[in-house]
Amino acid sequence: MAIELPAGVSKHAVAEFVLSLADDELILGHRDSEWTGFAPILEEDIAFSNIAQDEMGHSLVWFTLLGQMGEKNPDAMAFERQWQDFRCCRFVQYPKGDFAYAVVRQYLFDAAENVRLQALVKSSAKSLREIAERIIREENYHLMHSQGLVERLGDATDESHKRMQNAVDIAFPQALGLFEKLNTEPELVSNKVFPGNDFLCAEWMKEVVPVLTKSTLHLLVAERDGGYVANVKSDVGGRQGKHTDHLRRMIEDMQSVYRTAPGVKWLD
Repeated sequence: MAIELPAGVSKHAVAEFVLSLADDELILGHRDSEWTGFAPILEEDIAFSNIAQDEMGHSLVWFTLLGQMGEKNPDAMAFERQWQDFRCCRFVQYPKGDFAYAVVRQYLFDAAENVRLQALVKSSAKSLREIAERIIREENYHLMHSQGLVERLGDATDESHKRMQNAVDIAFPQALGLFEKLNTEPELVSNKVFPGNDFLCAEWMKEVVPVLTKSTLHLLVAERDGGYVANVKSDVGGRQGKHTDHLRRMIEDMQSVYRTAPGVKWLD
């Protein structure tokens, strides 16, 4: 199936962008699945299992698009690449941590996804628009769930506030890596494929800072020109293949069955 691209946009540039989306979804989905059987209450055990399934399903959609652009099939992309070849941000790689960290990470990721998908429904690339329109509704439910948890746990008790604040302190600098610039970003921005990671990050900050502040959670940010800027160093490198050892171990575990029996299906 041929993919129509806007005039002036290379297949390589779009593929780099789509790969980052697919890898983020796949790796976070795997991390979310680690809560199955371990979440503090049954409701969240089920919720995180369902979210994990959705994230992996969305990664399949993006990997399928890459296959239509000439890349390998989704099974090969997930299970045959070396860990250094993944282009997920570092944020999604880290171990699941405690439940407060899992909640904060999911919220920050969901808010970023919402901002990104809202931009992609206006993309000059038809394929990206169509996919964004398909998955944004599920991602909206993810955001409603994770934001609700943040708002309830942020100031529920002294203990919950302490745990949530510690999670924010760890996760916020990591989450800034979601907006690490791509090598081909100028080409994508100039041709209106997406508005660029600086723009998306600014929009994301406008969403998450008020929610976290309302939840009595403190962020190292400063107000500027009607928005916010972070006063912490971004945790970047993932888009360039500069990953943590956490990803290496996770990929080895995730691919172990497939490499034992090549050809098995990860999703139908």
